[in-house]
Amino acid sequence: MSALCRDCFRRGAFERRCPACGSPRVVVHAELEQLSIAHMDCDAFYASVEKRDRPELRDQAVIVGGGKRGVVTTCCYIARISGVRSAMPMFKARQLCPQAVILKPDFTKYRTESRRIMEMVRDLTPLVQPLSLDEAWLDLSGTERLHGAPPAETLMRLQARIETEVGITVSIGLAPNKFLAKIASDLDKPRGFSVIGAAEAQSFLAGKPVGIIPGVGPAMVKSLEGAGFSKVGDIARADLKLLATRFGVHGMRLHELAHARDNRKVNPHEERKGISAETTFNEDLSALADLEDKLAPLCERVARQARAAGVAGRVVTLKLRRTDFKIITRRRALPVPTQTAKTLFAVARELLAKEAGGRPWRLIGVGLAELMDAASVEHDLFAGAERKALVEEQTVDRLRARFGPGAVTSGRALGAKRTPDD
Repeated sequence: MSALCRDCFRRGAFERRCPACGSPRVVVHAELEQLSIAHMDCDAFYASVEKRDRPELRDQAVIVGGGKRGVVTTCCYIARISGVRSAMPMFKARQLCPQAVILKPDFTKYRTESRRIMEMVRDLTPLVQPLSLDEAWLDLSGTERLHGAPPAETLMRLQARIETEVGITVSIGLAPNKFLAKIASDLDKPRGFSVIGAAEAQSFLAGKPVGIIPGVGPAMVKSLEGAGFSKVGDIARADLKLLATRFGVHGMRLHELAHARDNRKVNPHEERKGISAETTFNEDLSALADLEDKLAPLCERVARQARAAGVAGRVVTLKLRRTDFKIITRRRALPVPTQTAKTLFAVARELLAKEAGGRPWRLIGVGLAELMDAASVEHDLFAGAERKALVEEQTVDRLRARFGPGAVTSGRALGAKRTPDD
């Protein structure tokens, strides 16, 4: 069995404590020096950044989120002891942890720290596939000679560097594929380093609830349990044809994962699935005009992000949450890919008009999906009204970049104003 000390990086055949430094933070595994696929996940990222910048909060419960009617963006591990979780309504989080310090998110700061971390990761390998600001897959295959150490040691040194230079901790999962690496990174949070090897992967998964599979949410868990599949092992033992008939392509994918099989590569160029923005209202809104007033700045935010990322979207998505927390989503494909707020608002506004119906709503969101490189569709983007809108919005981008975000105050979605009949 190979062993590695996470504090002094000594390698050997020891267990429990490092013979060199006495640290109990020792990782022991038969495949430790052969595995090279990893998942890195920052621990309670937004809350950790806030605690780093405000040391007086170190021993306090911290919740990052918005308003009394918003939702929890993230929370520290002290708050999690009280049952607080991401995406939980703020009123419930306050009930569970009334002593918590609640902070508004500062995404500019979080993006800056994310870039610092991802630059450190890319120092080790070009095969980095970010999933969000605070997590990524890495493939360190073939880097042993470059770094003079097996991937496991390189990853441990990365953890130490991030903790020293950025001031937050990360957890890492090491495994033979992306699916298992992501599961492993959750096993020993925070500041964890966990390994799932190929030899024990299927037996490890067999007794776990189906919800451990990434992408299997509460609704899918309910469907699987209703069909008699409460454990991953139940899916592994099931007839593939039965799963395909009951759950379609997703059932076939679940069968592969239940057998610990995942042939996806770590792909730095994999297309981003979408860009979105949403807001929760302080008071329920039902008037269409009021909802449109909330929708317009969200469209501007999404469009700016798309232009900054050099992507355009073929699908507009609208999200609404009712007062009973049921979520309504609507989509519309576009004849021409867009990265403008004007087009985004015009389409989302039509979708909203069909759904609003005078009922009260507590949240609205908008997004672009089926993204593609804007350069590859520039002829479509520069067609007719879309060209004019894009030129106008790019001009505003340049003015804001030069003179500050408050230099230009746009109307509703850059010209999509109300008419007298609205």
